Amino acid sequence: MHELAITQSMFDIVLKQAEQAQAKKVIGINLVIGEMTGVVAQSVQFYLDFLTKGTLAEGALVNLKMIPPKAQCRNCQQTFELKEFDWACPNCKSNGVEIIAGKELFVESIEVA
Repeated sequence: MHELAITQSMFDIVLKQAEQAQAKKVIGINLVIGEMTGVVAQSVQFYLDFLTKGTLAEGALVNLKMIPPKAQCRNCQQTFELKEFDWACPNCKSNGVEIIAGKELFVESIEVA
């Protein structure tokens, strides 16, 4: 259910930026969501469909870019995609890793007319 609050915040950003640009219509909304955030893309789409009704963003094409989790080994600097139950470095088998992707959650851009 936290997707509603997140989607509302993202939509507020979209509307604010569109108004600042003096847009007549929002044509597209491009969002970036890291898979580690736990945000369900289908829920975001559902809530955006609901929230945009009657606004200048009604009917806007929503593009959700999902970012898979990636890590970098602190020992050998190897970069790799994280698997659900295997966070060890595939190169040196170290468990000392830093998450470098997968926690993103932002409005990348909007397209307006």
